[in-house]
Amino acid sequence: MSQQADLRAEREQKITELRATGRNPYPATTNQTHTIKKFVTYFGDLQTKAVLVTLVGRVVAKREHGALAFLDISDGTGKVQSFCSRDEMGEALFDSLLHLVSTGDFVELTGTAFITKREMEALKVTGWRVIGKATQNIPTEHFGIKDEDERLRKRYLDILTNQEARELFDLKANFWKASRRFLEDKGFAEVHTPTLETTTGGAEANPFVTHHDDFDLDVFLRISVGELWQKRLIAAGLPRTFEVGRVYRNEGSSPDHLQEFTNIEFYASYLNFDDGLALLEEHIIHVLDEAFAGKRVFTIKGFEVDFSNQFERIDYVDTILAATGVNVVTATDEAIEAKVTELGIEHEGDNRERLTDTLWKYCRKQISGPVWLTGHPKLVSPLAKESEQADGTVLRAQLIMAGAEFNNCFAELNDPQEQRERFEVQAKLLAAGDNEAMMPDWEFVEMLEFGMPPTFGAATLGERFFAYLVDKPIRETQYFPLMRPKTNASAEAND
Repeated sequence: MSQQADLRAEREQKITELRATGRNPYPATTNQTHTIKKFVTYFGDLQTKAVLVTLVGRVVAKREHGALAFLDISDGTGKVQSFCSRDEMGEALFDSLLHLVSTGDFVELTGTAFITKREMEALKVTGWRVIGKATQNIPTEHFGIKDEDERLRKRYLDILTNQEARELFDLKANFWKASRRFLEDKGFAEVHTPTLETTTGGAEANPFVTHHDDFDLDVFLRISVGELWQKRLIAAGLPRTFEVGRVYRNEGSSPDHLQEFTNIEFYASYLNFDDGLALLEEHIIHVLDEAFAGKRVFTIKGFEVDFSNQFERIDYVDTILAATGVNVVTATDEAIEAKVTELGIEHEGDNRERLTDTLWKYCRKQISGPVWLTGHPKLVSPLAKESEQADGTVLRAQLIMAGAEFNNCFAELNDPQEQRERFEVQAKLLAAGDNEAMMPDWEFVEMLEFGMPPTFGAATLGERFFAYLVDKPIRETQYFPLMRPKTNASAEAND
């Protein structure tokens, strides 16, 4: 039998002994009087008044010194030491605690605030109870889990034993909180839109397909956070909306991309394009102030990205022209394809939209940012309003930093006839086999015929943006990234 199996058998024996003495190792209730944070905060007053306190938490360390023992417990709000003495507790209670309580167990400890000889704040234990027995050994905080696959698969142990991981997810929670608070303070109403759709809209990506048994039809998991739905709400008279939601794209995984992630999208009626970009900059700075304690300079993938100043703007067409000599608005399809071939750029699809996007991605990799990319060709922006210059570009912007693009935003197209024509172009691309082309939503066009006000919309500070700020692969910033199931053989090998 392996050492791990021996330990498990020993703990299961302790469960048997607890039950034999009438003690339930998994009770439904506790007698907690204080969180550990509250106990530590009011320690002096609790000690002075000799208040009897009951704390609960997981045993993260256990040390025995003859007639004394020390248990460190953590309840998620903090960690505290407990002082156990045979003289104070009595021999039977003390010895049973040492025998039946293991690291990893959840316990309930009753006692009073106490200063140890080493002047540590502690709980002097007078009573104890197991409230959740662990049958497997917890990795130590010092060593943790070293195997990456195992660490992500057992994220509950990673967060438990890895302070850096815990701090990362606390930071991420503050990131979302700050993002929400900013939008709410700016008059945006949080909404929730469908994740199952009969047509995917709002982005160009390959969707997941599933079947709706009740309606007996195939549906898609959404690829954007309700863009076309939120625009319907704008048409319905809601002045400003936003949604924080899950997005699904059936495409490849990389340090920057996963098939499932969280994004924020917002829409504001009567907000001009330039004012919308100013709002987005304000949004970013607010989040940096609230979640990152005002930090402005970030090292991301070898780039230094400085948010201290107002973001500059660069032009999509001019940037590609300067780097490749090709004007992607006026050049022929053959010229664009020849340049992609000449540069040896790997790409999928050979239509003009895909080739144009491929050239841009080639150029963006050298841009540190943060800068706004503007002046996108109409072909690659089927939902954006054409610019006043009528030069084949649209009122669209993306934030570029560390060679990648974020915060996709538009002056939203609200001309139903032009939207219909743009969708017809996308329909032809789909018919020709382009899986990333946008699915037309003809009911959305019908909505536009009833009228939608001038609107600024943005896919803003999402999960990928956070991953870049902390300079980690996006799967590291998710609690539970999708993992391949273990085979029976590999599962048995780890038992």
